Formats: sequence, C-alpha cells, structure tokens
Amino acid sequence: MQWYFVASLLTVLTSSQGILTTLSQSNGEYKYDYATVPFLAEVFKLAVSSLLLWRECKKSPLPKMTTEWKTVSLFPIPSVIYLIHNNVQFATLTYVDTSTYQIMGNLKIVTTGILFRLFLGRRLSNLQWMAIVLLAVGTTTSQVRGCGEASCDSLFSAPIQGYMLGVLSACLSALAGIYTEFLMKKNNDSLYWQNIQLYTFGTLFNMARLLADDFRGGFENGPWWQRIFNGYTITTWMVVLNLGSTGLLVSWLMKHADNIVKVYSTSMAMLLTMILSLFLFNFKPTLQLFLGIIICMMSLHMYFAPPKYALRYAINS
Repeated sequence: MQWYFVASLLTVLTSSQGILTTLSQSNGEYKYDYATVPFLAEVFKLAVSSLLLWRECKKSPLPKMTTEWKTVSLFPIPSVIYLIHNNVQFATLTYVDTSTYQIMGNLKIVTTGILFRLFLGRRLSNLQWMAIVLLAVGTTTSQVRGCGEASCDSLFSAPIQGYMLGVLSACLSALAGIYTEFLMKKNNDSLYWQNIQLYTFGTLFNMARLLADDFRGGFENGPWWQRIFNGYTITTWMVVLNLGSTGLLVSWLMKHADNIVKVYSTSMAMLLTMILSLFLFNFKPTLQLFLGIIICMMSLHMYFAPPKYALRYAINS
C-alpha cells in the first residue's frame, strides 16, 4: 500500500471528525460522556491490531515481536506526553480564546519540522523548509477572520502566559508524534505488535481518566462502566470508528512514512473541513480561506517536488 493513498484516506477521515462530532450533538450539546469516545476508540484500535496480528502469526515466517521489558517500557511515554498535552491545552484556553488557540496550534507544523531534524536526524532541503513554513502560513491565513472583528483583535491581546502555553502545547504535540515515529522505526517488529503495546497503554490511561472523573464527581452518576453507552447514537459510534481508524492510519504512516506526511494530511484535512462546512453548516467563505488553500497547495507541491526540481532550486539559489 502506497503512503500517498494512506495519507489521502487520513485526510478524508480527519476532515470528517469535526463534522461527525458536530452532528453527534443534540440541540448544541452532547447527550453522552465525550470522555468515553477516546477510550472506546483505543479499545477499537487494540481489537483491530490484535486481530491483524493473529492473522499475521498464522503465516510463515512468524512476525518479529520484541518482548523485552526494556523495549516495552518505552510505549507508555507517548500516552504520558499526550496526557500532559491535553492538560496544557485546557490551561491555554483559560488565557486565550478559541480562535487564537486554533491559530497558535499551527505552530506544531514548524515545531514538528524542527524536532524531526533534531531528534530523528532527518535532513530537509531549503525548499522543504520553505514549504513547511508556507504550510503554517497557509493554515493560519485560512483561520484568520476579517480584521476589525473582535476575534482578530484578540489574537494580539492575550496575556504572555497564553502564548507561552500555546508554544508549549505545539512542542508537546510535535514531540508525541516524533517519539511515536521513533518507536515505530526503532526495530523491525510487526506494526500490529507495536500497535498492541501502544494502544494497551492508551486504553489504560483513558480508563484512568474516566475513573478520575468519577472520583472528582463523587460517583454522582455512578461508575463510568455502567453509563459508558448512555446517550450513544449511530452518529456517536461513527465518531468512535472514525477516531479509531484515524489512529490506525497514523501508526501506519509513522512506520512506513514520517511525521511530515502526517502533518500535511491533517493540515489539508482542516482545509477540507472548512470547504465541507460551506455546504453542511452554511459556513460563509472568506478571502482568507481561498488564499490559505492556495498557499497550502503551493506548499504541498514544493515539499513533495521530485528531487530534480529541488536540485534545480538549490543550484539557482
């Protein structure tokens, strides 16, 4: 399976996440406990990976599976990073509004490129660095509303703590992705075996979060396992399956491609979501959206340009 097919599928699934989540609401609010969605998505990913590993083990030769604790103990780290990242996200939103937070979130595009170079030792050409910066500019441009509006003015009026936490959030998001890629490519273990380790810890961490929510609420609504499916509809299950399938595709890209491909997929998904929102939710198109799409398409062409074009640019520059 070619990486660009997986990346395209990831773009489609990621773009539909926000739409499905919105459609799962009833009268503008969730009738289900949203914290159960990532838990069930982790369970889904774990079940699918276990099934695929079982099928792989029936073939010859047997897939490689490292069981040393020294290696297995590395897999909880991404879950810990994401746990810290989620708390930083909530802290950031206490200082900045949602629009500012979304725009600052585009910093993870650049931080991913930097950590990609520092920790994985992957060299990028000058043209590719320019493409990454252009991608960040394009996604930011598409999200900025017309100047003169309150949301535009608020971008530069947040306290310094908000900007610092925003940068930290971008760094943590990039670090989690880079570390996951490191784990996936660390050895020649079966992808499904690596997924089982990754999603086992992910399931445990999400279960711990549900239990912590129960303790904070004094078990007012009963333990989480008794109400886990309360309020679920077909759309809610589609959200779970979408989130789980997206995670499986990301792990494939981490094994066979890299973080930059994932960044482009998710960034293009954001633009696709905006375009679909024009038809589904009467979202009004803006000049910034069209300019952002054009810039992102230019960035996509520049980064994945054939080597002969990159060489020609290097010679001319």
